[in-house]
Amino acid sequence: MSDTQQKTHFGYQQVDAAEKAGRVRGVFDSVASRYDLMNDLMSGGLHRVWKHFTVGQAALRPGMRVLDLATGSGDLARAMARKPGVEVWMTDINAAMLDVGRDRALNDGLSLPTVQCDAERLPFPDKHFDRVTLAFGLRNMTNKDVALKEIHRVLKPGGKALVLEFSKVWEPLRRPYDAFSFNVIPAIGKLVTNDADSYRYLAESIRMHPDQETLAQMFRDAGFGQVRYFNMTAGVVALHQGVRLN
Repeated sequence: MSDTQQKTHFGYQQVDAAEKAGRVRGVFDSVASRYDLMNDLMSGGLHRVWKHFTVGQAALRPGMRVLDLATGSGDLARAMARKPGVEVWMTDINAAMLDVGRDRALNDGLSLPTVQCDAERLPFPDKHFDRVTLAFGLRNMTNKDVALKEIHRVLKPGGKALVLEFSKVWEPLRRPYDAFSFNVIPAIGKLVTNDADSYRYLAESIRMHPDQETLAQMFRDAGFGQVRYFNMTAGVVALHQGVRLN
């Protein structure tokens, strides 16, 4: 690797920035078929509660157009698409995950537009969506600041961004949480998907993600106003929100 190439983190490893997206893609190719099962096992089903809260905070109304980035298996997109008169677009950089999300939607009787794309280079016009949601995908992006600026760009004035992501846990719980993350989760991943390494990466990626206040400032730097966040489950996750003001 050339010393002049831009570096970024892949978990705790330092890699070329150009290499990260491919390595993240490999992680999700590996776990796509058991993604929902692993989410339930890792969170004790709490990810469903976190996403339900996110949908409530979106305050969706008939006629709204929503972009769900890093849609994964599409559970957040499907929940929003069940709201009367709401149009939801599903996107993901990973084709295997997008296929899972599209198939789950079709199985639920929902035909949602799907686009494989990079959140750092969205193929949508300015001021196009009323809401943009992103659940558990921002930490995997190489340039989070660029992704937030793209989200701001495609929102209509008055539109809201909602980013649900793992965050900094309450300090008294840090040691047991670390023990669970680095010992139990990879062991479950090995048992269920025969892939401990991908889940070790996911645990590491959480630690490398900006904490609550840092991410809130990144929202402001991207142009958002009315920025706030909600801690859930003692800060294991946080929901950040911001509004495009003009």
